[in-house]
Amino acid sequence: MTTVLKLGGSVITEKDRTETVDVANLGAAVEALAGREDVVVIHGGGSFGHHHAAEHGVSTTEGTHDDEAVRAIHEAMKRLNAAVVEGLSGEGTPALPVHPLSVASRDANGRLDAPTAHVETMLAEGFVPVLHGDVIAHDEKGATILSGDELVVALASALDADRVGVCSAVPGVYDESGEVISHIDSFEAVADALGGSDETDVTGGMAGKVRQLLELDAEAYVFGIDGLDAFLDGRQPGTRID
Repeated sequence: MTTVLKLGGSVITEKDRTETVDVANLGAAVEALAGREDVVVIHGGGSFGHHHAAEHGVSTTEGTHDDEAVRAIHEAMKRLNAAVVEGLSGEGTPALPVHPLSVASRDANGRLDAPTAHVETMLAEGFVPVLHGDVIAHDEKGATILSGDELVVALASALDADRVGVCSAVPGVYDESGEVISHIDSFEAVADALGGSDETDVTGGMAGKVRQLLELDAEAYVFGIDGLDAFLDGRQPGTRID
């Protein structure tokens, strides 16, 4: 049974401090993942990628032909990826880094081409692939941002994942009164309650997450760090989206 798990950038970094890992949350995540099999991990940018992307005016729709800007964003994400991989490895998890800039691209219509054969082979050989939001080549726009949420959808579909989890800074998707919504099966039903992130986020906030997760055939869940063990154990923390 293949599981695709996203660790939100707002969970594993301190988003109000540039390039700062949230040591406690990352530690909790790598502990929860220790000994798990058939898991693909994707992480967001948090105070690493988002800071540099915003500085250079690059988003999922606004591109750049400035190679220095592309490198700044990508290298920041590689630094965060290294911290995640090293943390997992320290708990005995056979984690391997996968950098989307080297393999993914968009065509002029914005359609994503993200080959996954290498990820499938890693899983088959017992490794835990660790991918991340990144900057990728985009036909006619130079380079734009590939969000971790979009990667979740692409990989879950390509790998025919059984379960998808998004570990967020909140315990689930909130309704208009601030209560966690237990189940979402259409965007229209919750549209009024959803908004963007409070911090710098170039990839769409919670509304974007819900829209993309609704595209999946697999059951998806949005939950906080305290719900990660429950999700990995097959339970249903936070908000179920299907």
